[in-house]
Amino acid sequence: MNAVDLATYARDGYLVLEGFLPPTDCDTLQARAAELVAAFDPGPVRTVFSARDQGHARDRYFQESGGAIRFFFEEQATDRPVPLALSKIGHALHDLDPVFDCISRQPRLAELAHALGMAQPLLLQSMYLFKQPRIGAEVGWHQDATYLHTRPSTVIGFWIALDDADRDNGCLMVLPGAHHGPLRERFVRAGDQMVTRVLDATPWPDIAPVALEARRGTLVVLHGLLPHASAPNHSSRARHAYALHLIDGQADYPADNWLQRPDLPLRGFA
Repeated sequence: MNAVDLATYARDGYLVLEGFLPPTDCDTLQARAAELVAAFDPGPVRTVFSARDQGHARDRYFQESGGAIRFFFEEQATDRPVPLALSKIGHALHDLDPVFDCISRQPRLAELAHALGMAQPLLLQSMYLFKQPRIGAEVGWHQDATYLHTRPSTVIGFWIALDDADRDNGCLMVLPGAHHGPLRERFVRAGDQMVTRVLDATPWPDIAPVALEARRGTLVVLHGLLPHASAPNHSSRARHAYALHLIDGQADYPADNWLQRPDLPLRGFA
């Protein structure tokens, strides 16, 4: 990191760091994910992850996934074999799987978190994202702080391309500079329900979206208030990615956040 990088991040709300993760680490994460999938027995019920209607939020399997390793399916994957049907694995791979733990806590990521201004970075959430060929669903415009809120807002996303990501297979899209606006919504626990609360109904700013095409091994840093999205994958190619979300331990993490880990304390990079 250098002053130019930090200035760009402050201005745009994101950074694209090419070649951050070496090919061997990409191979390792993909191989380990394949092992986890091979050992997974979904049973008669498949929990679908839908960014469209949040239907999964009614399912305890999802609600209690903050401190677990859980498997979620694409909406259009009812007749596909499991390895080609999953949407993602989440949300505590970085704490519960030794392979993901090792790569998630490498010194370069710790240095990056501190360089971005985190005084006490804590690894809160991890996701292995499949974006399956032909059926990988659209993820609409959203802010990560909607789902992982601190006071003040401190969440930062580290998104790592494990396959080449482009417009055809659903690369990330961002609205540069829109992180300077307010948090629009919060996704929270209300009793035994999950609800979305509107905080600010202001439309997204009229900014031309930028597609972040990224070669394998690229790390994209996302400010927690930056609106971002991804298109469906209509191609014949997968678009695997690994995402980590960090918060600063010096901030307050409200008890109504959907992601809670009552039996798994948060850890930093040590």
